[in-house]
Amino acid sequence: MRPGEISLAHHGVLFLDELPEFQRNVLDALRQPLETGQVSVARANAHVTYPARVQLVAAMNPCRCGYLGDNDLACTRAPRCGEDYQARISGPLLDRFDIQIDVPAVRPEELDLPSGGETTQTVRDRVLAARAVQSLRYKNDHISTNAEADGEVLQAAAALDTDGRGLLQDAARQMRLSARGYHRVLRVARTIADLAGMDGVKRSHIAEALGYRHMVYRR
Repeated sequence: MRPGEISLAHHGVLFLDELPEFQRNVLDALRQPLETGQVSVARANAHVTYPARVQLVAAMNPCRCGYLGDNDLACTRAPRCGEDYQARISGPLLDRFDIQIDVPAVRPEELDLPSGGETTQTVRDRVLAARAVQSLRYKNDHISTNAEADGEVLQAAAALDTDGRGLLQDAARQMRLSARGYHRVLRVARTIADLAGMDGVKRSHIAEALGYRHMVYRR
């Protein structure tokens, strides 16, 4: 028995392009390793457990042709084609993605515009500073990042004020967040606060984290 891609990517990034094109059973097999950080392989004469703690990143088009929402290029089956294509991803798997972002197509006139925003080095420095804060925060819990925090450790690290708690509870009801989704929003909000150099998690951090949690986008 040999380790698969998720174990080869241990402590790194596993990138799945064109996510709905993978077989359903392959995608669903990722669910447990993403929760436990390890994968078990059982055979008649052996049972082996491999490490599998990865950052999972995936990309997909809104439909098979990729033009859902474009009245000039979309196929004749739109929008049903998009619904069928996106339905290939199960709800439980999608629930394990902390951040879900719709990236719109770039218009031709935007291709020649100068790049703006922060440099990669600036962002890198801020990320390293946030990771250093997290490593210090969890030094007694044998973990190093917010992604690993759970239970009482997460509740203590991401303690909310009244406004933040009210917003998250209202959103959990309206968006029908699962318990997993609820706690993933907390982790993302804690990370947003860390990147901003703030000790506490505020309502604005919860709002931003909720804005990143779309259950498959529609155009």
